[in-house]
Amino acid sequence: MNRRAFLGGAAFPFVARNTVLGANDRIHVGFVGVGRRASYLIKHEDFGDGRITAVADCSPLALENAVGILPDGKNWAKFSDYREMFAKQKLDAVFVETTTHARARIAMQAMEAGLDVYAEKPLTLTVQEGQALVRSARHYKRVLQVGTQQRSMPVNMYASKLVADGKLGKIAKVIICNFLAPATWTPQPAEAMPEGLNWDEWCNQTELRPYHSQLHRNWPKWRDYDGGGQSWGVSGWGTHSLDQVQAALGTSLTGPEEIVLSGPNGEVELRYANGTVVSLEQDIIKDHQQLGGIFIGTKGKMQILRGDFLCEDRPEFKKESPDVIKEGPGENTPHIRNFLQCVRSRKRPNADVEIAHRSTTVCHLVNIARELGRTLAWDPKAERFPKDEEANGLLERPRRAGYELPKV
Repeated sequence: MNRRAFLGGAAFPFVARNTVLGANDRIHVGFVGVGRRASYLIKHEDFGDGRITAVADCSPLALENAVGILPDGKNWAKFSDYREMFAKQKLDAVFVETTTHARARIAMQAMEAGLDVYAEKPLTLTVQEGQALVRSARHYKRVLQVGTQQRSMPVNMYASKLVADGKLGKIAKVIICNFLAPATWTPQPAEAMPEGLNWDEWCNQTELRPYHSQLHRNWPKWRDYDGGGQSWGVSGWGTHSLDQVQAALGTSLTGPEEIVLSGPNGEVELRYANGTVVSLEQDIIKDHQQLGGIFIGTKGKMQILRGDFLCEDRPEFKKESPDVIKEGPGENTPHIRNFLQCVRSRKRPNADVEIAHRSTTVCHLVNIARELGRTLAWDPKAERFPKDEEANGLLERPRRAGYELPKV
């Protein structure tokens, strides 16, 4: 499908770049959603031979702020409609840095338009969205990398391989933070709308509620927009931790078979087919190094941190370890570079869409078990709750008319 067809015949001129990039070609990059996360990446990360040429956002203020971050920003094309950007700009790839509830649809539309995608985490609002994204990426033969950057940190990759290769023996238990569930929005009186904001587009698949700054600015906290993405929520930084666990356990393309509520404060156990138990039980101490897990095996114990690991039982592991990555500006650069390399090579990236979908699904399973208040059996192959239609009903959500997912 070309970009004119994708836009339903909209009167935008069709523009295409070569699908095979030469060694000296710059990769033309666009951004959809230029709020806090996108601004951080633009300001602090090295895009190598990726060249930002266009930005899109439903907020005029966000667009003005974005083009002022870098000196070259004055040359970027600005769009209030990302679909117009897809059609008019000679792009190779797009960073989808929107709210979680808008992300899957935009990423699918980008792939439909022939673009490779770097999508922020968490990848999806529901399991059904993840399944649709995997189908879309494979059908259109697009690269889709998700922003779980620990997948590309050399020290984290090294530590993950040690665990996956059995250097700690059989892993009996993994301990991670007891990440927080999302909150439910209580209707509030409308507030004054920021000038020029397309609130209908911002609400996207969700209910068109009266404007409120708490929705607009703190959306990750609320269930309708995310799975508890506000910092220490399940699908916020919990996404990083659970993805790290999946990587180290060698379960990147599968998931647990049972989700058990194990304590009075929302503690959860994820039980895998090989007997490993991943326990959300650790107190949150507001330390980003908690965005990993403590792996307890028959031959030792290791804590994988963000950008480092600790293993007092096996000091020899440190001898050949890559350097520690300092948290902050630059920590995402290896992940962005991996994505851009795959745009050229057409290989699957470190946090490929299917890997990210599986890790995000684990987040959703935790939230569904807590919401229903009971133990759940899960079939990771079928991606269903066997003989449990109440739970299966939470794998997707009704979408507002006009914001349905594209059919693949």
